[in-house]
Amino acid sequence: MAADAGNEAARAGSTGTGERGQSAPNGPSRPVGSAGTHASLSSEHGQTRIADGVVAKIAGMAAREIPGVYSMGTGLARRMGQIRSLVPGGTDTSSASQGVGVEVGEREAAVDLDVVTWYGQSIVEVSDAVRANVIQRVEGMTGLHVVEVNISVDDIYVEGEESESKESRVQ
Repeated sequence: MAADAGNEAARAGSTGTGERGQSAPNGPSRPVGSAGTHASLSSEHGQTRIADGVVAKIAGMAAREIPGVYSMGTGLARRMGQIRSLVPGGTDTSSASQGVGVEVGEREAAVDLDVVTWYGQSIVEVSDAVRANVIQRVEGMTGLHVVEVNISVDDIYVEGEESESKESRVQ
């Protein structure tokens, strides 16, 4: 319970625009998956600890399941992911939580998502579907109560936009 109260106080005291898991200028924050950040589910038979990174991966994969989500993350994070995918022997494990920030208490979790949608899709409908799916998946897989899912739509993908920019202007 004390960790939940601490997380609530941290959320209430944070007025910065930084994403959860990153340093916000006016409030406390901690990196996703750092040591000591686990959800604890206790029973009479023992304790289960769930790392923040696990919750972040579940939320990221749940968001990507929704039609209308083109990719996740801010512009720089997406570019780094593209470069990382080109490296031989590179793994795709970090891309599951790209664009996801989480705060996890003993019994509750809060999720922040950075999303890129397709042009022509209703941002409101896509956001509502993403929010509902993330809540369902995180609560169903971890037993944590999701108190909020904040979604930032950082860009809209226009089909053919990248291929046009690669064409040479001169011959």
